Amino acid sequence: MRKRKGAGRPTIADVAKKAEVSTITVSRTLRDPAKVSTALRERIEAAIAALDYVPHSHASALASSRSNIVGVIVPSLTNNVFADTLRAIYDEVDPSPLQVQLGNSRYVAAEEERLIRIFLGQRPSALIVAGGDQTKAARAMLENADCPVVQIMEVDPDPVDMMVGFSHYEGGRAAGMHLAQQGYRRIGFIGARMDPRSRRRMEGFAEGLRTAGRHDPDLFMITTQSSSMTLGSELMGQLRARRPDLDAVFCNNDDMALGALFGCQHAGISVPEEIGIIGFNDLEMMAAACPSLTSIRTDRYEIGRTAVDMIRAALEGERPDQKVVDLGFELQARQSTARKARR
Repeated sequence: MRKRKGAGRPTIADVAKKAEVSTITVSRTLRDPAKVSTALRERIEAAIAALDYVPHSHASALASSRSNIVGVIVPSLTNNVFADTLRAIYDEVDPSPLQVQLGNSRYVAAEEERLIRIFLGQRPSALIVAGGDQTKAARAMLENADCPVVQIMEVDPDPVDMMVGFSHYEGGRAAGMHLAQQGYRRIGFIGARMDPRSRRRMEGFAEGLRTAGRHDPDLFMITTQSSSMTLGSELMGQLRARRPDLDAVFCNNDDMALGALFGCQHAGISVPEEIGIIGFNDLEMMAAACPSLTSIRTDRYEIGRTAVDMIRAALEGERPDQKVVDLGFELQARQSTARKARR
């Protein structure tokens, strides 16, 4: 059994156990009671009173040679996917002594490694790093870091320390199964940049198609170019020129999906009757498009908020019992794949 910290003093984990909730929920309740239900708050307050629990102050947790910096390393500062997560991180950190310091790896593994080395040299209070595909040297530095580390945007059974996100593989698989269930038969994939997360989406998508008996590798088209709506339109045209029988595509992100839609509209191709289109992340533009675009919805704001909650719990002296938090995803079906299933 884990020993208590503080010579018998009740910990946040003791409160969580008594209230039958997670340490993250207790931490969130203490910080902002309005964010939890009345019944849950009263249960946690009763546990606190029964145990005579006194929360550690964040100020005292930081009163050491350690800085109050939370280093955050993401691969892009302009991608809306990461913008939502960064907004959540700033919202959660704002009322505390902690300060966010951003690093942009630009999808370059060596640059991410360099930023991790710099940030750790500043003795941060915690690190938040996008993804789980660090170089061997970068992972070793994170594993030996004398601070909480949270990897975000995906899930893996072997995190460096803590992790919050969703399965890109399962999201891609769901996309493939959805298109097959909607009656599409010659189903392709359009992908740009193809970082490790996009590759997992593609792999899951291929597995979904294999399960449905619809997998055709010749209908997959990828590039290392940066994704954009213009590129999505171009690749859609190239794939159709190669395979005129194409009748559906999964794009590795929403920019590419919107571009694919524009390409079809310019060519006079009906969506969803002639071609179905599905994207990934479900940015605001997907619902606003005409026709509206199906996408895999991910809760990027909640990922950022949960990452900070995990850090707070660790700084309180108790790391969460749940090291990997899978927030899941939702397939948001819209007009672009609404063709009636055909036998």
